Amino acid sequence: MSTTVTAIRNANTKKKAMTRIPATGMTRSIARILLEEGFPRSVMEHRENGKNFSDVRLKYFGKRKEPYITAIKCISKPGLRIYHDHQRIKKILGGMGTTILSTSCGLITDREARRRKTGGEIPRHIW
Repeated sequence: MSTTVTAIRNANTKKKAMTRIPATGMTRSIARILLEEGFPRSVMEHRENGKNFSDVRLKYFGKRKEPYITAIKCISKPGLRIYHDHQRIKKILGGMGTTILSTSCGLITDREARRRKTGGEIPRHIW
């Protein structure tokens, strides 16, 4: 998960139009969540030299190409895992940001976790 988020964060900082990440089950889930929340422009998957890749096209606005993704913050780390139930999950920027949760149902957003009344590990905040 961290390499996917790092690749997106680095491409966003350099204001690149696209970044390529290896396509695995975890990266597909992250890309799906980001696409549902409207952060990237598109996510396309393709096969090259026998390996699957996802091309994530990033969104920018204005003449100065200000990125839609302002920050991606790592919350849960290998040395300190952070778990919350659905009642303790905080809203990021009053609901403008998104928290990604790793649950028994897979990766879901904070809104979906509140709707399903389920908790889990909080690996990332995105706004």
